[in-house]
Amino acid sequence: MGEIEGSYRVLQTPGTRLGAQFNAGISTLEPGQSLMVSGSRSHGRGLQIRVQGLDDSQEFFDIDPKAFGQSLLTEVFHRGNLMESDYFGLEFQNMQMNWVWLEPTKPIAKQVRRPANTLFRLSVKFFPPDPGQLQEEYTRYLFSLQMKRDLMEGRLICTENTGALLASHLVQSEIGDYDDVADRDFLRINKLLPYQEKVQERIMELHRRHLGQTPAESDFQILEIARKLEMYGVRFHPAADREGTKINLAVAHMGLQVFQGNTKINTFNWSKIRKLSFKRKRFLIKLHPEVHGPHQDTLEFMMASRDQCKIFWKICVEYHSFFRLFDQPQPKSKAILFTRGSSFRYRYMAFKSAGGSRALPSTHFKMLCLAHWVDSLNSSHPFPPTHTVILLYLLVHLTNKNFHFRFLSCTDSVVDSPQLSPFTSKGPLCLSPSFQMSTLSLPGQAPSPLQSPILSEVGSTARLEEEEEGRRKRYPTDKAYFIAKEILTTERTYLKDLEVITVWFRSAVIKENAMPEGLMTLLFSNIDPIYEFHRGFLKELDQRLALWEGRSNAHVKGDYQRIGDVMLKNMCALKEFTSYLQKHDEVLTELEKASKRLKKLETVYKEFELQKVCYLPLNTFLLKPIQRLMHYKLILERLCKHYSPIHRDHDDCKEALKEVAEIATQLQSSLIRLENFQKLTELQRDLIGIENLTAPGREFIREGCLYKLTKKGLQQRMFFLFSDMLLYTSKGVTATNQFKVHGQLPLHGMIVEESENEWSVPHCFTIYSAQRTIVVAASSKVEMGKWIEDLNMAIDMSKKSQEKSSIFLDAGLGDRSSDEVSLEQESEDDMNSSRTSLDKQTHHRANTTMHVCWHRNTSVSMSDHSLAVENQLSGYLLRKFKNSNGWQKLWVVFTNFCLFFYKTHQDDFPLASLPLLGYTVSTPEESDSIHKEYVFKLQFKSHVYFFRAESEYTFERWMEVIKSAASTTGRMSLLIPKGGPMEINGN
Repeated sequence: MGEIEGSYRVLQTPGTRLGAQFNAGISTLEPGQSLMVSGSRSHGRGLQIRVQGLDDSQEFFDIDPKAFGQSLLTEVFHRGNLMESDYFGLEFQNMQMNWVWLEPTKPIAKQVRRPANTLFRLSVKFFPPDPGQLQEEYTRYLFSLQMKRDLMEGRLICTENTGALLASHLVQSEIGDYDDVADRDFLRINKLLPYQEKVQERIMELHRRHLGQTPAESDFQILEIARKLEMYGVRFHPAADREGTKINLAVAHMGLQVFQGNTKINTFNWSKIRKLSFKRKRFLIKLHPEVHGPHQDTLEFMMASRDQCKIFWKICVEYHSFFRLFDQPQPKSKAILFTRGSSFRYRYMAFKSAGGSRALPSTHFKMLCLAHWVDSLNSSHPFPPTHTVILLYLLVHLTNKNFHFRFLSCTDSVVDSPQLSPFTSKGPLCLSPSFQMSTLSLPGQAPSPLQSPILSEVGSTARLEEEEEGRRKRYPTDKAYFIAKEILTTERTYLKDLEVITVWFRSAVIKENAMPEGLMTLLFSNIDPIYEFHRGFLKELDQRLALWEGRSNAHVKGDYQRIGDVMLKNMCALKEFTSYLQKHDEVLTELEKASKRLKKLETVYKEFELQKVCYLPLNTFLLKPIQRLMHYKLILERLCKHYSPIHRDHDDCKEALKEVAEIATQLQSSLIRLENFQKLTELQRDLIGIENLTAPGREFIREGCLYKLTKKGLQQRMFFLFSDMLLYTSKGVTATNQFKVHGQLPLHGMIVEESENEWSVPHCFTIYSAQRTIVVAASSKVEMGKWIEDLNMAIDMSKKSQEKSSIFLDAGLGDRSSDEVSLEQESEDDMNSSRTSLDKQTHHRANTTMHVCWHRNTSVSMSDHSLAVENQLSGYLLRKFKNSNGWQKLWVVFTNFCLFFYKTHQDDFPLASLPLLGYTVSTPEESDSIHKEYVFKLQFKSHVYFFRAESEYTFERWMEVIKSAASTTGRMSLLIPKGGPMEINGN
């Protein structure tokens, strides 16, 4: 092979193509062999079962006629040397010609009418969010074969260009580097796409670009492309909604999905689902009350038959158990005479018990069934805990040598990473004299309703304490050091934010050729120089802190234990970039115009915002350079206040403050305009039923949840207050995360009055406008006060404005002076009126402020937004759940009223987020039993988290910034007066 290395001309069998050795755990096959070891049909007395592999080869298995499904699965996995077998299953077509999964716990003969005449097919059953993280190269190869099968069967729906790209990687994986004749021969013999002839030249053109790519690399590329497709791992189950509209239901790792045609119109995350059930042909999803309110907590879908309903219900339960379950179900005694309902109930009970749990990868049924069996034995014949452990250990290793896990005592805490597969070894079985195993349940606190699954490894508590003690002895304790460290940690986050634009977004638009050359030049010629400057600045900060801490030069003292000289040098240099920063207004405006005008750019823009790396609305990142100036100013003010005038670092800090304050003053008014424009564009994307929200002169003031009085009673509505109008919207059960506008009231002539006594509704006030009168109630007296104050301020502003408030007449709703009741009836279930808009919309992040306000029943003003911008913070914290003992070290970023959690500061995207609106922050109480320094407690209803800082200064800073987000008190208006400040004062 030496003369053709890197050019795989000979068709390779799966084993040899992976370079498998004899003892590598991967089958090394001779030419002509399939994925299975045996190519011949067995001739025993048992049942002959035919199984088709993912490479389409067929094998026969000799199985006992009374064998359970697990026997066949075990035999197939063993013969195929499949190590990560839990992701796979065998499927077959039932009498209705629907593909169903072979159940391991039932006899084959009871599931299949004629097993000998039935073709079983090895398939991927559970699709993880990132299959590239699978441990075994062979498993990734099988997943790529599944993608190949799905492409050919029309399940993995994608654009022709994406299909051609996937096919080109499949060709590279099979025959190696591009060769015109070999490519044409391979594509003539093998059909990869339903429309292959149409795109064959494109496949070959793309294949030419993969020169030198190994088969394993090709598999990885196939999985990377496929996992980002909306139809990745989707298996449709036809149904209809209450109105009879035909839809398709599907289940994925994150929850249930609803499709209309091939377009996903809704996702119900596991954390939102309280219960799944079916009654005859009706499939029922019961949601937690906070998701859709107490009166709309059950969704109903009609399927073709009870059998189809049950099939879908089963796969939902299995998916939930695989990706979410970590509680051990309690064993139930068997009924003596009669049983009722599904035999699947054991797993279903497990599903219900873990409905609100943290999302953790599960070792699922194998471990649970073993634990269930041992517990049953133990209940009737008790034996020592250590013996229980040994027995389980032996059972696991007898059933699967590659299935390793570590038992913990009931006081331990475990949190796994969502990026790790269930097969990641956490080390050998721990057996110690002090070990006690009373349960396999892992204690933990359920997440907040909007929290993404958090997932980092928990280290040993003792080890973390030793590390922290070592840090305190080794590192400086001066407050100035921790202020300087805040500059460093926030600079790291800031540089990562710039990379979202300079690296990730640039790559996305170049790949699709979606942005005009002029706009590319305008955008990147402004942001690239700023990014390069801050790269150098971060390096200087890191070096200085290393010297200060003694990491680089322990004997150096004095001159290096300061930061003012570094700040002064770089703040002076930053003045040269003022012209670039002044162009950000133009950049933001032109990007918004172009994304509306150019369909391709709009698509790339929306798809990019759905990527993990874009954890905030995209245009928010364009404001970061100007906002960063304000951060420098605030931090330098803190340093100057800390230092005495005679301190050697004081003068440099004061001069640096003077330099940055000068630039900040020049850009202050520009920042206010940009923040307002950014907020309006964000709302434009999230609101259905209003156009031209970014009209000149319009300013955002407040958004939040109020309850509107209707003939049906109080109905939850989302209100948006602008400088010229008040909008109210609802979030229907229809399908996207957007809000539908139901009414808009001009501020001109509006009057607001408290009316608690009149309506006997707490925190109630009435809004009188030219169009109609509405009665609303706030969640608290404080909330009511905020709304009335901002409404009256905005009404006064509109009176004094020289411009006529006529923009709202053209904004998209027209005259809505019709009867209020008909409007409210329409708002409940009307899908048809907005179906066109819904079809065009994509799913938006659930932790944008409007969604958090909706779930937490609160409001946020523009002044709150600006205060949150000033209080951005990042750094390492230790985190602990309420019912766990382990502390987890996480890189935490606070921005946009939200905590984002990373494993390290080098990560490109957050693992999880925690919106803070509605949370209270305090120090732990005696009952919390937290006996550590610098710990603060976050609580919202029953959700409790503890965080531990490294010093008194960082503890106070985290408390300060979180208080600013959790209970906003800012009241200063950031509206830009039309006639200057003199007009506002009435002169």
